[in-house]
Amino acid sequence: MGDLLLRETRLVPLTDPVTDPAPAGPVDVLVLDGVVTAVGPGLARPAGVEEVAAAGRWLAPGLWDQHVHLGQWSLSRQRVDTGAVTSPEEARDLVARLVTERPGHPVIGFGHRPGTWSREVTVAELDEVSGVTPVVLIAGDAHHAWLNSVALAALGLGARDEVVRENEWFAAYELLTRLTGAPGDGPDAYRSSLEAAAARGVVGLVDFEFTGGADEWRSRWAEGCDLLRVRMASYADRLESVIEEGLRTGTPLVAGDDRLVMGPLKIISDGSLNTRTAWCCEPYADGARLPHPSGAANLPPHELQALHARAHMSGLHVATHAIGDAAVSAALDAYAATGALGSVEHAQLVGVGDAARIAALGLRASVQPAHLLDDRDLTELIWPGRGDRSFAFRWMLEAGVRLVLGSDAPVSPLDPWLAVSAAVHRGWVDDDRDAWHPEHSLTPREALASSVDEQPTVRVGSRGDLVLLDHDPLAPAESAREAAAALRRTTVALTVVGGRVVHRSSEL
Repeated sequence: MGDLLLRETRLVPLTDPVTDPAPAGPVDVLVLDGVVTAVGPGLARPAGVEEVAAAGRWLAPGLWDQHVHLGQWSLSRQRVDTGAVTSPEEARDLVARLVTERPGHPVIGFGHRPGTWSREVTVAELDEVSGVTPVVLIAGDAHHAWLNSVALAALGLGARDEVVRENEWFAAYELLTRLTGAPGDGPDAYRSSLEAAAARGVVGLVDFEFTGGADEWRSRWAEGCDLLRVRMASYADRLESVIEEGLRTGTPLVAGDDRLVMGPLKIISDGSLNTRTAWCCEPYADGARLPHPSGAANLPPHELQALHARAHMSGLHVATHAIGDAAVSAALDAYAATGALGSVEHAQLVGVGDAARIAALGLRASVQPAHLLDDRDLTELIWPGRGDRSFAFRWMLEAGVRLVLGSDAPVSPLDPWLAVSAAVHRGWVDDDRDAWHPEHSLTPREALASSVDEQPTVRVGSRGDLVLLDHDPLAPAESAREAAAALRRTTVALTVVGGRVVHRSSEL
C-alpha cells in the first residue's frame, strides 16, 4: 500500500447529491497506507508523502471491469482482427491472403460476428483456401470457432464439417499453443494489458479466464503483473482443488497482499446470442433449423443447483453466466434454493419479474453495455419483439438490483468509458441511428456509479483506489447522445491503486 496527497481536486458525486453531497469546491485528499484518511482544503503533507497537484481535475473512485478474460484479451491484442468481416466469403478471402503473405504461419483470428451471416459455414470451404496452414477463426462472442481440418486435428477435436461450439470449444481453447508454439499470454503480455487498463482508469478486474489458476496468477504476480486489483475466478473443473487449498472468495492468493484475491466460481449455464445457444423461454425466429429451437441449458437444473450448493458451503460466491431469459430464471432458482451469493453474469434477456428476483436475492447483475452495440440488429432479427427486455438496465435499477458494469473482454474492448457511454446512449454516438430502447438508458451518474465496484463518492475511509480525470464526467449535456460522446472522450490523468500511482499522463 502507498501514501499520496492530491492537491485541489474536485470530487465526482456518485452518491445521492441531496443526502450525501460532495464538497462544492476543490479539496485536498490524503491517502495513507492505501486508505483515504483526510479530505478538505489546505491539508498538511506528512513527511515522505508524494504530493500531486490535481489543479482542479475531477476525482472519482477507481473503475472496475467486472468481467474480463484477461488471457484471451491479451492474446486478442496480438491476433488477426476479424471484426470487419461480414460474410463467409470475406473470411475466406482474408484467410487466403494471410496464408499467401505468411506461408507456414498459423492464422488465428478473433472478432467476427457470424450471427447475421446468411448461411452456416463448413470446414471444407476453409480447407480450400488454407491448405496445410492451421486456421482458427474465433467468433466475437468467444463461444464458437471456425477451424480448418489441420487445426481440428492438431487440437484433437476430430473430423467434422461444422464449427466447434460451447463447452467443446472452451476445453480446446487452452490447446492453441499447439499451433502457435508460444503461449503469447506470458507475464509481459499480461503486464501490457494491465497497463492499458490502468491508462483508462481501471483499478481492478474480475478475471474469468478459462485456463490457469491460483499458482499461475501467483507466478505472473511475482513477475511484474502486480499492477491492479484482481479477483481470480475458477471453473467447476477446478472447484475441488480450490476448496482443498482453503481458498474462499476474498482470500488473498499471496500472503499479506489483498490486491490479488480469490474470486467466485464461474458457471456457464447457457450459450450466447450469436451461436443461438442462449437458453430462452421462446424459440429463436429461425429456431426451426436449430437442434434446440429455444437454445438449451449447458447443464441440468440439479447439477446447476449442486454446484451452487457446493460453492456456497465452501465460502465461494458464484458467478452464473445466463444470457437467455430461461437461463436467468433457472440461475435464480438455484440461488434461491441454496442461498448462494454472487452474481448473474450478462442477464441479457430478462423479464421484469426476474429483475425483481435478482434484487430480492441480493445478487449483483454483472452486465456489459457495449454488447448491445453489437447485438442490437441480431436481437431484432432472431429475438423479434424482445428488444424491450434486452439489456434492461432501467428495470434492474428500479427493482433495486446491484448493477455492475464490465466488458467481457475480448468480446468487447476492456474500456470502461465505452461501457458507460453505451449504457447512457444505447447506441454508437457517431452514427445517425436513434438509441435502441432508450427507456432502459442510465444517466451518466448511474452508469459511473455502476463502474466503481459499488464505492461511494470519495470520502474518509474510502479505498485508496482512485482515478483523476481531466474533465467532469457528469458535466451537463443537452442529450444522452452528447453526454455519451463526452464520456467516450474522457481522458485519465492519474490512476491510483492502494495509494500507489499505476498510471500518470504526460500532462501531470
